[in-house]
Amino acid sequence: MKKIYPNATAALDGLLHDGMLMAAGGFGLCGIPELLIDAVVESGVKDLTIASNNCGVDGFGLGKLLDTHQIKKMMSSYVGENDEFMRQYLAEELEIEFNPQGTLAERMRAGGCGIPAFYTKTGVGTVIAEGKEHKDFNGETYIMEEGIFADLSIVKAWKADETGNLIFRKTARNFNPPAAMCGKTCVVEVEEIVPTGSLDPDDIHLPGIYVHRLIQGEHEKRIEQRTVREKK
Repeated sequence: MKKIYPNATAALDGLLHDGMLMAAGGFGLCGIPELLIDAVVESGVKDLTIASNNCGVDGFGLGKLLDTHQIKKMMSSYVGENDEFMRQYLAEELEIEFNPQGTLAERMRAGGCGIPAFYTKTGVGTVIAEGKEHKDFNGETYIMEEGIFADLSIVKAWKADETGNLIFRKTARNFNPPAAMCGKTCVVEVEEIVPTGSLDPDDIHLPGIYVHRLIQGEHEKRIEQRTVREKK
């Protein structure tokens, strides 16, 4: 199967529709699918529900989709770097489903493994547990969380071979693999595509079975909060 496409717009052709559930990789601004996000903005698709650790920052990453009001609901664990996110939420223009960070990652991974739900102690006794099934195991209370089965996953990896086997770098590995797993279709952007067979199987973080379309591109890699020491 040919997986390599010339650009982000071509890779998303025929996959986008209003009201869809999309999983997006990244941790802060680290390892976000910048090019694919821009293509989603340009497509004009609307009423999106996006499952992602965060929603970018003002004017960058998923924040661009906030600026164009294409997002209806965010399923996230951290939203503290985006003023427009706060404004839309307080104005009741945006729905939020908060998830503990580990729970969100596991919900994505579960979806990718075909697991419809699981039990966790995280969130018991808090607002996170409201409206969810409770069950006791060995005298401890757990709540049920549902797996995420997204219509589309958009993720960013460092390197891929032509069949879509992926390698991630450092923090980019936090959410990109589970986000990639949970989508019915997964589109990946990478910095480098190498010939099939040139990657050591032990170095591959996500097998190509999860990857349907692939692009290579240049990335800005913006730093979310730059902190430096004064020059002495």
